[in-house]
Amino acid sequence: MQSSVKFGGFLRAIALGAGAFFAANAAQADGGQTVITASRYVDVLTGKTVEHPAIFVGADGRIANIADARTVRWGSDVKQIDLGDRTLLPGLIDMHVHLTSLAEVGGYQGLRYTDSFWTVVGVANAKKILDAGFTTVRNLGSADFGDVGLKQAIEGGHIAGPRIIPAGWALGATGGHCDSGGLPPSMDRKQPSIVDSPEEARAKVRWLHKYGARAIKICATGGVFSLGDSVGAQQLTFDEMKAIADEAHMLGLKVAAHAHGDDGIKTAIRAGIDTIEHCSLASDEAIRLAVEHKTWFDMDIYNDDYILATGTANGTEQESLDKEKAIGLAQRQTFQRAVKAGVRMIFGTDAGVYPHGDNGKQFAKMVEWGMTPLQAIRAATVNGAEALGMTGDVGAIAVGRYADIIAVDGDPLADVTRLEHVAAVVKGGALVKSE
Repeated sequence: MQSSVKFGGFLRAIALGAGAFFAANAAQADGGQTVITASRYVDVLTGKTVEHPAIFVGADGRIANIADARTVRWGSDVKQIDLGDRTLLPGLIDMHVHLTSLAEVGGYQGLRYTDSFWTVVGVANAKKILDAGFTTVRNLGSADFGDVGLKQAIEGGHIAGPRIIPAGWALGATGGHCDSGGLPPSMDRKQPSIVDSPEEARAKVRWLHKYGARAIKICATGGVFSLGDSVGAQQLTFDEMKAIADEAHMLGLKVAAHAHGDDGIKTAIRAGIDTIEHCSLASDEAIRLAVEHKTWFDMDIYNDDYILATGTANGTEQESLDKEKAIGLAQRQTFQRAVKAGVRMIFGTDAGVYPHGDNGKQFAKMVEWGMTPLQAIRAATVNGAEALGMTGDVGAIAVGRYADIIAVDGDPLADVTRLEHVAAVVKGGALVKSE
């Protein structure tokens, strides 16, 4: 069904009951100027589906009230966004993206492009992710503070995109995953993101915060796409990780650790890192520690298929493809064990490793490997908001939070693949996509 937008002015209630009258008047008192309607919405806080919602949005873009559309009326001056016979959900949250990266450009192919090319690419990627229903993303690594620039451009209304929590440069050790490996000594230079002591690590956190980072990313172990290192080898010491975590937390920032190997995962948890990314080779002990410390796991279990299918054509080095072959299945099996053990899980795709806009395809993999559809949806909504410390802003369709809302056909609680095709996107009460 085609979405329709109806325009009007001041909210007024013609209530069929006292409750409806109160709801409408409350929306008016809060400056409500928009009402969003559809057949139903998923309340991710309770796990229930609510029929016939009328979601009133104030001028600040936040939800002022939620009423029953069958028992509340509003004036002709109120703008209505009618999303028809569809299911509404909160705007989705991807906790691990790389907006200034392209999956289609792998290995040394990236050296063909000038530095500013990647920020321009980020403009297109931000729109693709927003159109896919992801209204909030955490960008975990971007050279030259490209993600901070994107955030500023979006918030200034210059380009379209999601709410961005930028990390800027990702911190790592000399020769590690966050360093520029694969180049000869004649081209050696110390990247701004390299730290080789707790003192350097602490200073870099302050530097990142100074220039706009609102999350901190570290590379605790080797990686798939870094050359010359073992994918599971630990690369930062406990003291370095703890210095980063302590400094970031003092500044009000959360910390994410890229960590495939078991030793790096356990060290990061003990150091107080908030979220562990990838978690591919986590042992039962690491999973137990995550439960004990209430550490979030953020596992990109969709992209393995894409990397192996397209890596050679995209220019990815064989070394990286061999690493992916070694950990892809293991990561999915670890995900299954972590879910069963009760580890707190969030939704992160590593978009940029595969094409932006396909983020929603991970939901099916999460269900295939042990989650219920509701668990997968909560990972990308209420859990993401909690992990970000943004439960007052995003993650649920609830009074006081931003009216970041998506619409899909059918019932995503019965068929999570419905989230691969988002029909409409509302951000801050404004319709930004409609099919």
